[in-house]
Parts: sequence; C-alpha cells; structure tokens
Amino acid sequence: MPLRLAVRTGVDVAVLLLTEQGRVRGDDDIVFHGAPIHPSGAVRLLGEENGTVWLETGLTALEEQIVRVLVVGSSTIGPLRDVDELSVEAFAPDSTSVARYEVTDAGGETAMVLAEVYRRAGGWKFRAVGQGYANGLAGLARDHGVDVSHDAPAPPNRIPARPPGQGQSPAQAPVPFQVPAPDAGQAPVPVPFQPPAPAPVFAAPAPAAPAPTQEPPAAPQQAGEPQDWTFGAVFAPHTRTGRDNDVITVNELPPGPVVIDLSIRGDGYTGLWPLTRFNKEGDTLVNSTEENFRGRVLAQVPDNGRLRLQLKAEGPWQLQVLPLAAATRLTEEELDRRGPDVLLHTAGTADLALHYRGEDNLIVNLFELEGHHDPTALPDDDNVVNEIGKRRETVPLPEGPVIVQLQMADGPWKAKLKHLEPHSRPPHSGAGPAHATAPTQVAGPGKVQGWLRRGRR
Repeated sequence: MPLRLAVRTGVDVAVLLLTEQGRVRGDDDIVFHGAPIHPSGAVRLLGEENGTVWLETGLTALEEQIVRVLVVGSSTIGPLRDVDELSVEAFAPDSTSVARYEVTDAGGETAMVLAEVYRRAGGWKFRAVGQGYANGLAGLARDHGVDVSHDAPAPPNRIPARPPGQGQSPAQAPVPFQVPAPDAGQAPVPVPFQPPAPAPVFAAPAPAAPAPTQEPPAAPQQAGEPQDWTFGAVFAPHTRTGRDNDVITVNELPPGPVVIDLSIRGDGYTGLWPLTRFNKEGDTLVNSTEENFRGRVLAQVPDNGRLRLQLKAEGPWQLQVLPLAAATRLTEEELDRRGPDVLLHTAGTADLALHYRGEDNLIVNLFELEGHHDPTALPDDDNVVNEIGKRRETVPLPEGPVIVQLQMADGPWKAKLKHLEPHSRPPHSGAGPAHATAPTQVAGPGKVQGWLRRGRR
C-alpha cells in the first residue's frame, strides 16, 4: 500500500531511512537525485514537476530494521525562509490528501526534516516535523549517522523541532496515516509511482491532488512475486519542457532502453522520433492526433549516452526520460489509462485482460526478458495485439520479467491481471531470473558526498 508524497516548491528533496538508533545503516539508505531508488525498491524519488518533487514509499516492503523514513528539503541558494510556499503533502493510494504541512516560519536554516513516516502499533503513521539545520545538509546528515568526513562540515547546528501546530495552518494539521502490517507469509512488493496528470507543468498555482482517474491504483502484494525490477540502469529522471516543435537532447544517460513520458497540452498533431547520429529520423515513437496527448513509449539510448528526439507538437509540453524500473507494474487491480504506455509484469504466469475503448489502432508487444543478458538492448518483441477500434482482448503472459508495451493506444483503456499464478522463483529463495543483476545505480563512489556538495540539481 504505497504512500505518495509531494514536496513543494523548489527545494532539493532527499529521504533518509533510519533504524531504531535514528541512524542510516550506510549510504544506500539515502535516496536523492543521484540515487533515486532505495535498493529494496521501497522508496522511490520520481523527480520534479514545476517545482514539485514526487516520491513514493512502499511501506510494507521496507525492511524490519527501518523504523523511520525522513523527508528532507534543502536549498543552497539561500535560507529556507526565502522559499515560497514550502510544504509537504501526503496522499493515500486512492489519491486522497491525508496530511499537509506548510512551513510558514522557517528561519535561516538551509536544510530541514520536513516530515517523517514511522512505525507504530504494527503499522505506519505520518507526521510533520519542521526541524531545521542552519549548517545545511552536512549537519543534518551527520546527525543521522551519515559519513560526511570528506566534506569536513562544522559541528551539527540543529534547530529544535517546532511544537505541534506551529508553522502550519490548523485547518491543515497532519493526521496519522495508518498502513496495516502485511499478512503472514505475504511477500511485500514495491510498486512504482506514476506522477499525476501534467496540469502542474502548464499552470502557475500549486498542483492539486492527483485525480483518481489519472493516478494508478495501489497494487496488492503478490505472494511469490520477485521483489524488484532488475533489468536496466536506474537513474534520476531527466525532464525537459517547451512549446511547439522542437529537437530535444538529453545527455549522460546510461545506454539501453528507457521510458519516455510525454505530455502535451494542445489539440494538434503529435509526433516523436529518435534522431540518428546523422540527424535522420528513426522509427516513429508517437503518431497521434489525440487532444491533450499523454503517453509513455520505449526508446533506446545509444552507446554514447546521448538521446536526441524530434518532436512535432502544438502547445506546451513536458518530456521525461525515466528508467524502466519506473514503469507501472501490472497487478490484479485494474489500471484505467489512456494513450500508449509501458507496463511491467513481474509475477508468475497470468492472463492480461485489456478493454480498449479507442477508435484507432491498438498495438501490444511483449518483451520477454528471461534468459536475456544484455541490459543495454531489448530482445525481439512478440506482437500479441494489432487491431483497430474498440476491443476486449485477453493475452496470456509468461512468467516475469516481461515488458508489456502498448505501442499504440489512442484512447482510453483498462488493464488487469487475472488467473495469476505464484512465481516459480520465490523472492527470498536466493534465485532469480537468469539475467538478473541489481539495477545499476548511476552514482559511483562518494555519491553521498556529491549530494552534500551539490545540494541542488
């Protein structure tokens, strides 16, 4: 049961996973822009949309040693009192806002523990904190067991936590968010979070709570399902925004398949193509006349790590380059979406039930990754649906890991798994898919020191 959090506006966000001693176990327990996914997969930083950073915590998937999850905001361009409308808001799996904390009395501090999620009585609760550090991330990090020796910071200079209710509107005082403990024998599985609809990109006001129809429902925990997606590199999202036709260049990406999330506010034609090193258009990624297009497509990053895309569009747009691990996992809970998409199947054999309500082509491809050893390229796809108009399809799926690509799907659709079987390799058996290795975190030695030095992206 994931808890979604939105941190607004314009601060750098990190998450610290703490033990009972109030300390991290090591650098891996710090989730930030250079290492956006915790090794357990239970905490994911999804990047920024118009100053709002979204993150997700799959609380039931957290290791037993972790008892507190801190949400940290920081700034290197000035004290937090100069940050407008700084707040953190928590959303339940049904997209209902359950708590909001507005920081209205920040002082000269440059880093702050904004909020925390903590274990209590067999579940989890959320609360505002508002504990500032005038000497920035170094003081905050040292106070929670992070090795900052390479940065030689001054001694910790902690500003005491504010009393309950101070620094926040009484009408917005946080309320506990209770997450039940998983059933005995149930294997917790983190589920990637899909950011809300693209309205925040084009509107000046702070984003509203994500609309339920645009937010994927929470995924139930599946017994016997491998815990993590293990194919492809993991990296921080790369976001570009603009208006109308453009050529988009994203550098320093790991070679291999990635997910492109494209949102356009307009009613004209939308086309997207990769460009070769000779600036020639490659195979079409998007070819749509949908109004206010939104969709996710697969793209291949060349060996030089430089992805160039030709975009044809009318109106303002946002494009994000995401790792495959950020795609939505299929479960027995129904997805209600529209447009092309990239989905992940990680459980055992199942049938995929699709209900397509569009008028144009529906094209669905499967990429079966069992035995595929090269994370820089996808295996050949298996086309399982190629039809026009409204359809109800049932597609048999092999055991995961499998990428399910809705290559074309102009219009609304629903999808869910049925007749789901446990995976033949239980998550704690020590076995895994033949290709499996831990996802590559694109952050080398000293990554936390890099976070402390840079602060902001």
